[in-house]
Amino acid sequence: MNRRERLTDTLVRKLKPNSREYTLCDTVVPSLGVRVYPSGGRSFIHVESGKRASLGPISFKTVRQARTESLERLTRRGEDDTAVPCFRDFAAGPWRDSWIYRCKPATIRWHDRNLGRLLPTFGSRRLDRITPSMVHRWFDDYSRTAPGGANHCLKILRHIFNHAVSRGHIAANPTSNIRPNHRPKLTRFLSEDELHRLHDALDHHDNSDGISPTQRVQIDIIRLLVLTGCRRNEIVRLQKREVFDDGLRLLDSKTGPRRVFLNSGARTIIERHMTGDSAFVFPSPLDQGRPLSDDLSLWYTIRRDAGIEDVRLHDLRHTYASHAVMQGTPLPVVAKLLGHSQMTMTMRYAHMGDRETEAASERIGTAIAGMLDMG
Repeated sequence: MNRRERLTDTLVRKLKPNSREYTLCDTVVPSLGVRVYPSGGRSFIHVESGKRASLGPISFKTVRQARTESLERLTRRGEDDTAVPCFRDFAAGPWRDSWIYRCKPATIRWHDRNLGRLLPTFGSRRLDRITPSMVHRWFDDYSRTAPGGANHCLKILRHIFNHAVSRGHIAANPTSNIRPNHRPKLTRFLSEDELHRLHDALDHHDNSDGISPTQRVQIDIIRLLVLTGCRRNEIVRLQKREVFDDGLRLLDSKTGPRRVFLNSGARTIIERHMTGDSAFVFPSPLDQGRPLSDDLSLWYTIRRDAGIEDVRLHDLRHTYASHAVMQGTPLPVVAKLLGHSQMTMTMRYAHMGDRETEAASERIGTAIAGMLDMG
């Protein structure tokens, strides 16, 4: 049986997931509820005559707005339920419900962020009124300022319309003829000289009297990203129970649980942060029960001082992989070090060893030519 309580914005944000999904209904508007999924996702729902309809995730609207929408639905009882839904209702309802159960919280947040960027343009339109030319105009406008972001949103839009086709709301997907923006496949990595400059910039700030404790922690996190090739959140959200004598045993990385082997430099950094009562290696200074924010703002100052302003934090992971390949590390080993689930991801770095291969070819050719001359 569903629980009832007066819903507030604070209350719905604090609802905790259980092993099974559950609903908390509103006492002010009885037809309104909040559905909480085991993954951590929370959506407003409208309940009427035993039927449940999604009103979208709680991040898209306030309790007051959800109450208004639920009341409006009650006044439309006599309307034709077979009408084609608008984009907002379908995307936040049937489409979102079709995948939310099998996704991690971080994936749900990623989908919701991109969906939020689509709603201003398509939200109020009926699915069958959205034409290919409308989508083309939206994609071209977005691509002028953020080609990568436009690609991400196009991918979500394509999924939504595919689901609408499968549900019989539309006959064809209006995104089918749109090609994503071309993006470079291999991202920036640091040269040996740039790594030295980065190291000097980190040392300079670490030894500065004006550095705050939180900024000093950020410096150590940046060093760990270089030394381990880990993803940012794998280090920022690292828990002490994931640290072992033989390395890290991450409980939930992007590709699931994985092991991270630590070199001596990385181990030294982590060991000096294993004190205190927090469950996290790098806890928030405001709340020890939470990890440090993943907004490592000091990075922008560090990279400017090092003269590498075009380098993103994630490029430190590319740097780790690229230098591993250039040192002759076999690709299957690099894949294991990075926690790649598929070798195709690691193959991006295969050409990094071309310089060494070219040099070997020159040596072999010279040796063979010498043998031929002996005749």
